[in-house]
Amino acid sequence: MDKTTPKPSNSVITILKCLLCSYIITGLALLLLALFVYKLDLDDGKVKVGITIIYILASFVGGFILGKLKKENKFIWGAICGAAYFAFLALVSFAVNRSVGSDGIGFFTVLVMCVSGGTFGGMVS
Repeated sequence: MDKTTPKPSNSVITILKCLLCSYIITGLALLLLALFVYKLDLDDGKVKVGITIIYILASFVGGFILGKLKKENKFIWGAICGAAYFAFLALVSFAVNRSVGSDGIGFFTVLVMCVSGGTFGGMVS
């Protein structure tokens, strides 16, 4: 293997670092949303919109960072980051709730939002 070919483990570590950034943003944004719910007594519809925005923003940032680091095929790397973000989110949700949700449409919608956010982040990086 010559020096210009990246090692596969290097890509995995880079993706994990970008996912860590995405989940830090998710945690901070969810804390801020919880504060807004507490102080402003937001209804369920506004909370769901806030969570949707957080998913898209966090996957966008992860895809953006990964696109900056990879420099080639940025949108594909962004999509990979968005899919990995969703996969971990789904695993945690399944571990806590023992199901993926009441309907498959919501599950698929969140998948599309995360992958799209990551792809767009990679494209604009």
